[in-house]
Amino acid sequence: MQFFNSKKGLLSLGIIAGLGAALLAYLGNPKNMAFCIACFIRDTAGSMQFHQAPVVQYFRPEIVGIIFGSFLISLFTREYRSTGGSSPIIRFFLGVIMMVCALVFLGCPLRMILRMSAGDISSYFGLIGFILGIVTGSYFLKKGFSLGRSYKVKKENGYFFPVVAVVLFILVLAVPALFKFSEKGPGSFHAPALIAVIVGIIFGIIAQRSRMCFAGSIRDIVLMKDFRLFSVIGGIFIVMLVYNICTNNFKFVAFGPIAHAQTLWNILSMYAVGFAAVLLGGCPLRQLVLAGSGSSDSVITVVGMFIGAAIAHNFKLAAGPAAAENVAKGIKAAAGGPSINGQIFVIASIIILFIIAICGLKKENQK
Repeated sequence: MQFFNSKKGLLSLGIIAGLGAALLAYLGNPKNMAFCIACFIRDTAGSMQFHQAPVVQYFRPEIVGIIFGSFLISLFTREYRSTGGSSPIIRFFLGVIMMVCALVFLGCPLRMILRMSAGDISSYFGLIGFILGIVTGSYFLKKGFSLGRSYKVKKENGYFFPVVAVVLFILVLAVPALFKFSEKGPGSFHAPALIAVIVGIIFGIIAQRSRMCFAGSIRDIVLMKDFRLFSVIGGIFIVMLVYNICTNNFKFVAFGPIAHAQTLWNILSMYAVGFAAVLLGGCPLRQLVLAGSGSSDSVITVVGMFIGAAIAHNFKLAAGPAAAENVAKGIKAAAGGPSINGQIFVIASIIILFIIAICGLKKENQK
């Protein structure tokens, strides 16, 4: 087990996770969205009728798999801890911000890496914003920012979230009429449910054991010059790069499928995602894993992410993808990106993140 704490071991786990993402893309998931936490939560929220966008409604089994996989492995390794009580309301709204801003970018940090592996230049601009957001959050961590301490609660408290996720998945299989399913668009593309949930479970196990976190890997480099966690991300990128080249999906283009060409908003939206992730202590994937491992604080964050997905589509905050043939003709409206509502939300979110970070510092200084 010590091997998997080394750079080579973490790289190996990343390669396995990347193979899972490639398999899902090959078996039917959108090629540009083989594995995206933000997109999968958005689709699942739509399937549960939290929003009515018809092209993004599908109950993604991968989400259930990640939660249940992290739950099982944390019990097996005796790392399961049922905790809660660390600024739940703030965490809820940080979850909303992280999700809406991810949907302005059209993808979470995981999907950003997958888009990068396919040659999507717009995702590299998103990476710039993401890194800057993490650097900003890390600055506040150095200065003593904290959302407060979590406390142990009854262990059964942490069981509810994984159990609810599994029950919902069973309902989807047994009574599909209760849910909505897209007939076209990204929500209509998916791998077989059984394979998707198995890959999700494996992904959840790997993410829990490796402490996989897209924000945390860069945060560790900034704060401690520690590149170990980045090895996992590197493994995923390498596998998906090879997969995209072999399947002729790799193309250096201004933006890939289901992406947009608004550089400023790609940068700013991912800046907010990176900043929020550091304040929360983990990216969207890490929040799912922690929620499965007993953290009620992360459950609150995940609930905020689901509500954020609903808000993004109900209030037209999510970005629209660009139309390549019209962008080539110089038609600005076809460049996609967020509406004025989405742009205002991103700017307001960045301001709110600074307020939360500064208030966190004040609380620490008062102690």
